[in-house]
Amino acid sequence: MKFKVAGKSEIPVGKVKVFELEGERIALCNVRGAFYAIEDICTHDGGALDQGELIGDIIECPRHGAQFRVTDGGVIKMPAVVPLRTFPLFIEGDDIYVEV
Repeated sequence: MKFKVAGKSEIPVGKVKVFELEGERIALCNVRGAFYAIEDICTHDGGALDQGELIGDIIECPRHGAQFRVTDGGVIKMPAVVPLRTFPLFIEGDDIYVEV
């Protein structure tokens, strides 16, 4: 199912905004004007990733420093070893939609 979550102008470059859709916490990340949707839960210990820092296309968990690539959910730095789930994202005009 596809949900409208935000307008592009609502999420500045380098920022993250979290939404809850169908019981999932989803972090919408703006990487140099491109948007990516990832689960907002660190696969290492369940911490909220939106509380960490987004540097380029890497998000860091504030609890233990695990890092993930938001473009594909891949693990960049341990202690996490399991990649993040990513969600299909669609842009129509200024509207951002995420499929859950």
